[in-house]
Amino acid sequence: MMPIQEWVHSLEVGEGRRYVKLAGTLLTLLFLLAVYDIREFRNFSTSEAMDVSQLARNLSEGKGYVTECIRPLSLFLVQRERADRDMKLGSAHPDLVNPPVYPLLLAGWMKIMPMDYFLHRGNSFRVYQPEMIIAFLNQTLFFGVLLLTFLIGRSLFDPMVGLISCILVAFTEVMWRFSVSGLSTMLLLLLFLGLVSCFVAAEKLAENEETRSVPFAAAALGIGLILGIGMLTRYSFGVLAVPSVAYLALAFPKRRLMMSALASLVFVIVVTPWLVRNFNLSGNLFGTAGYAIFEETQRFPDTRLQRSLNPDFSQFGPEQVLKKFLLNASELIQNDLPRLGQNWISAFFLVGMLIPFQGVALVRLRWFSIGCLAVLFISQALLRTHLTDESPIVNGDNLLVLMFPLVAIFGVAMYETLLEQIRLPYPEARHLVTGGLILVSSLPLLLTLLPPRIYPVAYPPYHPPVIQQASSWMAEDDLMMSDVPWAIAWYGRRPCVWTTLTVVPDFYTINDLTKPVKSLYLTQVTTDTKLSSEVLLGADFAWQRFAMDAVLRTNLPTGFPLKHGRRDFQESGQIFLTDRNRWSTRSTR
Repeated sequence: MMPIQEWVHSLEVGEGRRYVKLAGTLLTLLFLLAVYDIREFRNFSTSEAMDVSQLARNLSEGKGYVTECIRPLSLFLVQRERADRDMKLGSAHPDLVNPPVYPLLLAGWMKIMPMDYFLHRGNSFRVYQPEMIIAFLNQTLFFGVLLLTFLIGRSLFDPMVGLISCILVAFTEVMWRFSVSGLSTMLLLLLFLGLVSCFVAAEKLAENEETRSVPFAAAALGIGLILGIGMLTRYSFGVLAVPSVAYLALAFPKRRLMMSALASLVFVIVVTPWLVRNFNLSGNLFGTAGYAIFEETQRFPDTRLQRSLNPDFSQFGPEQVLKKFLLNASELIQNDLPRLGQNWISAFFLVGMLIPFQGVALVRLRWFSIGCLAVLFISQALLRTHLTDESPIVNGDNLLVLMFPLVAIFGVAMYETLLEQIRLPYPEARHLVTGGLILVSSLPLLLTLLPPRIYPVAYPPYHPPVIQQASSWMAEDDLMMSDVPWAIAWYGRRPCVWTTLTVVPDFYTINDLTKPVKSLYLTQVTTDTKLSSEVLLGADFAWQRFAMDAVLRTNLPTGFPLKHGRRDFQESGQIFLTDRNRWSTRSTR
């Protein structure tokens, strides 16, 4: 047994000191996690998070890759590909929105963890338990992101660069917001850093003059596999295949053909089965996501395309795509690029692009990061959807945030280079300057954790107890329609169609030809629309005019099948209509 004196010495100056630092770092992160979750956690506020969560639950319960959040565009695509042109919703609707990796990961997590999907009456509501458990999963992935950030920084530069980069990422407020959002961003960050790690490993092999081809082939295989998994997590991640294959072709001339061909082949093998599945169901390799380039254009502004039961692309031209790109690119250049990751360290990265590095591998990896930034910039500008308007920063359209850990590493390296050129009065002053940098960069997170505490419910429009109560009045296979169908599917566990673009004829087309709509639930998304500029003049606001007539005039369209309403919903700014009085005869959960 080790004597007590040797054990203490090991903790102070020996090998044990390393484990003490590691334990201290882990405890600090866990403390930060606890404080953030207690003070800042709130229920899901994005449609993406609720949509993918209800899909994952269906998978975990053995229902298959089907969705209860039904978009009119998805109905149109499925019906278009059916030989009999039958629009009936006799069975569950296949999901054509979400790629499979993140839902499968969530489904496995839901199998392991004790999920309680039903709110119990009589208890005051603050947190929806499944969302907190999903947040724990993403925060675990976040810790993996921090570890890879440190390892990559240490491998490329030195342990100090890795440590400072890791701390800056850990204390960046927007990273924590993504960690509790329910989105797949943390998984994508982990995959992107895994991709960078493969390139770093390949560069190390070249530096050590490795002559065997097997290690290089393994690195290329890993790159192709990560690219494929990333694309099946978020389709736009696939654009990183362009700078990745270019890097392999240019950085390793002796094995150019082998590495680039192997990475490309593995990438194609991984993604092809899923793309074929989408094409067979919808006629598009990416399902409804394949139409993102049309969204937020002059022809299809806001949510028009997703809510269209029979979209007309005949008047759509390439000039609208160009205009969309230029407008979005201008906004990205003015806002997103200068404050990438919402952290000032990105300024050092931008300045560092003008200063050469000594190592060839560092130069190549920096050019790789610039290439990734370029293709992600183009993709974000072209594929922007209404999700950015719904949540300007924390959304699935935000691709540039994936670059932040790598940007932080190169930014810290630039900061260290500049700091070495400054004459300080004493050596310890370096630590004070670095501490000041970390403090200033961490201020957004630290100020967020100060009072007042955030309201934990994303209301309006989402209030889980109300949504579950309204849904409980419906049978499990009753079709609902709502302006928040993802919330009905996630909280209420009922199939729900997104409100169609028009009341007449689109609502009646679904009600008569697809499946009878048993209830209509409209939230502040519809009822709080501007009266003069949108309700009265807007072409896409039929349901807003419907709501105004229903509330102010107590008037419904002739022949409208849903005539029974609840006054308590109306008093809170929402509308709930059904085909009959269900709340008097059906108990709530």
